[in-house]
Formats: sequence, structure tokens, C-alpha cells
Amino acid sequence: MTYRETVEYMFRQLPMFQRQGKAAYKNNLNNTILLDNYFGNPHQKFKSIHIAGTNGKGSVSHILASVLQKAGLKVGLYTSPHLKDFRERIKIDGRKIEETEVVDFINANKTFFEQIKPSFFEITVALAFYYFAKKCVDIAVVEVGMGGRLDSTNIINPILSIITNIGYDHTEFLGTSLEQIAKEKAGIIKKHVPVIIGETQNSTEQVFIEKAKLGETPISFADKIYKCNYSTLSLQNEQIFHLEKDGQAVYKNLKSNLLGVYQRKNIISSLHALEQLKKLEIAISEKNIYDGIASVSETTGFQGRWQIIGNNPLVVCDTAHNISGIMEVLSQISNTPFKNLHFVVGVVNDKNIDKILEILPKNAHYYFTRANIPRSLDEKILMKNAGKHNLRGKSYSRVEIAFSEAKKYAEKEDLIFVGGSTFVVAEVL
Repeated sequence: MTYRETVEYMFRQLPMFQRQGKAAYKNNLNNTILLDNYFGNPHQKFKSIHIAGTNGKGSVSHILASVLQKAGLKVGLYTSPHLKDFRERIKIDGRKIEETEVVDFINANKTFFEQIKPSFFEITVALAFYYFAKKCVDIAVVEVGMGGRLDSTNIINPILSIITNIGYDHTEFLGTSLEQIAKEKAGIIKKHVPVIIGETQNSTEQVFIEKAKLGETPISFADKIYKCNYSTLSLQNEQIFHLEKDGQAVYKNLKSNLLGVYQRKNIISSLHALEQLKKLEIAISEKNIYDGIASVSETTGFQGRWQIIGNNPLVVCDTAHNISGIMEVLSQISNTPFKNLHFVVGVVNDKNIDKILEILPKNAHYYFTRANIPRSLDEKILMKNAGKHNLRGKSYSRVEIAFSEAKKYAEKEDLIFVGGSTFVVAEVL
């Protein structure tokens, strides 16, 4: 098979949560363990960092990978979902896995895969760990797909675990309260392996403390150590973070090409994680930290987080897709100067869309659409529901058409925002 045929086979033959939703969800690690044993337990052949959380885990993963690369380490990076190319999920030193590696992996093991019938995510995790071991990475940064306890990545025994925050997402699988969701995310906490919690939340703090006690696990809360009360924008369009540790200014003039204001939280989690990694005898200098954080997008190929893709009018996309993530984005929109707001939006059909729609700005013109995946909510249904919340606009059957219409009607002083779903952003990019 060619690379394209191989990826089409994976999409077609293997149940994929991002496209199909609940039907593709596996509530155990049986296949993951079978696959890991079949390939000789590759996850045991490299150090790893495990990152979970409702929002921010992708940003923290890329920030850490960027700094570790600047420190001269050979760094594997596993994230999900991808935006444009499947190979974005599996990288070493910012370079996507080779097409031939994907093709050879599937072709050589297809008979076994068809016997045990793994999900798309299970196969992808197996490929990532196999590839990282084969290429002898020094360390791998591994992002949890969903939850933690039953996520396929949770077979690793990392040197450091990170849980960024807890919010409402995938509630049909993880639970309907923050405490229940936290218990699932806390499933990545391992005995004696230090864990960092990015944000202290009243409803979840004790969940993590109790889980850590059970495993005699050192636990710390990043936002109790670092503060980032504000950030500014440089003339070079970089975000400059103003940080404090124990009341003293630290990391002065720390710049990043990640422009989302919500990155203040992720920087705090990342800096505390880097501090812990140094204690674990990972050689990281202050220069590595400055250089890595300044160049996350270029170093790791990170995309889709308050990403400016056009000017005059300003065009911004962001993959935020749950209540807490969208609220962060809306806060940044409210602080961005524009004449008129154009909102290209699509969602998946298993979200609580009324809660999302009720917080979207009423003063925008909406272009309701759907991404080209089975899980997408029909654009006409989305528009009908939006109308109940006084959101006005038109529906478009394809993202490409919706985006084209927004660009046609927007004036130079306007803002076009694209979001609501990772897959809508992917099609625009």
C-alpha cells in the first residue's frame, strides 16, 4: 500500500473516536497490552513524561518538547489529534514520522491487527512507542488522548506526570462532575513518580492529594509556586510573560510565539515541570528554556492555538472545543480590537452544544458549518439551535465555503474567528 492507502485503511478499518465517537471508545487496556507485548514492550526502552488534563496538555507537551530539544536531547513527541496529516501525532525532534515507517508498520503487522481488532488510537500509540524505541529517543513527551486511567498511553512508567487542569469534556465517558473527571485523569499518577497539577481547583485538589498519598507520590501544584499575573505583546508579535516565584520576579523578558493569553497557565505548568526535570538530572539550562519557549511553533510544528493565519482582516483560529477552553478564547476575542466579528463555527454531535452556544457573543455574524467527519453536527441543526440563543447567520455544508463567505464579507478592520472543533480548524489550515 502507498502512504495514502495505508492511512485510508487505518481510518476505514479501525474504529476512530475522533471521527466516530462513542462506538470507537475502548474502556480497557487489553488491546494496548497485547500490542505492547507483541512489539517487545517498546515503552520500556526510553524515558517519558506523561501529560493529561482537559485543556492545555497539548501546549505543555509542545513547550516541554521544544525546551528539551534545545537542551540537545533526542525528543519523541506523541500528541493527538492531528490537524492536517496523521504523521503530526508522532514526531522526533519536531520532524514527523516518515511515511515509509507508517506503511511498513501496518503492512508487516496487518494480520495480527485484524485478529485482535484494535482501535485507531490503540494502533497509533503502539506505532509511536515502537518508533521511539527503534529510533532510540532520549525521552518522549506523551500526551494523553482522553481521560487517563484507561487511555492507551497509560502503560508507560514516566519519570514525571503532569495534569494541567480539570474541566467538563467527554462527560459521557469520564463522569459528569469535576471530581469524577479528576479521578479518571488521576489514573496517570504512578507510585513514587512525581506529579505536577497545573491548576489548583477546590473541587479536585483533594482527589489528586489522596491519589498521590496512596502511591507515596510527590505532588505539587504549579500555580502555588509560580504566578503569571499578566503578559504583554512585543512589537515583534511575541507574548512576553511576567512571572513571579515566591513573590520574586523570575524569567524576566520570557517571550513566546504562542499568542493565546491562556498560555500564561501553561507556561506556569511548563516551568515547574522543567524545574522538576532538572531535579531528576535532566540537563536543562536557562538559555534552553528561553530558546525553547521562544520558538515552540518552529521547533515542534505546533499549530491551532490562537494562530493568526491572515491580516486585513485579522483571521484567527483556535482548536478550543469545550466550555472552559472556549471561554478562554472568548476572553481574548473581547480584548482584541475589531470593527465587526465574523465567527466560522462547527461542532461535533456529542457535545453539550447549548452550553457552548449560550456563551458565544451575540454581536457576531455566524457562518455555521460542519467538518467532513461523521461526528460533525449537521450545520442546519447547529444554526437552528444557535437561533434559540440569538446567534444569527447562515449555514454552509462545507468549511471551505463558510470560510470563503466570511472572507468575502469581512472588512479590513474586522476579525474572522474559526473554531468550535479541531476538525473545522484543520480544514481551514
